Amino acid sequence: MGLLKWFSSPRPTVHKLPSGSFTVDRHGKVMTGTVAADCPAAVLDDIAKEVLSVFREARAAQMPLAEVSLDFAGIKISARDMQGGAIIFLLPKNPLATAEAKT
Repeated sequence: MGLLKWFSSPRPTVHKLPSGSFTVDRHGKVMTGTVAADCPAAVLDDIAKEVLSVFREARAAQMPLAEVSLDFAGIKISARDMQGGAIIFLLPKNPLATAEAKT
């Protein structure tokens, strides 16, 4: 009977990749942004936390970065340091994917 439960379980939700930009303060709190409201806040918080961590670690190693660019298979993330905070740009690799997800 456990096998039948596997087939009847709800499928996980799939979210479209976020696009736009947002700024965060030194604590990772999102201040402003152009990312769609349907993008989960947890996703933006995770991205901000990792980007700020990269800038902090570079400062600690006495190699401060002004900008960092992360290139993944589906999305490109670029970020610029802003006196402890950051501005983060999200660009999906396939812009048609975001248009198809809306229909």
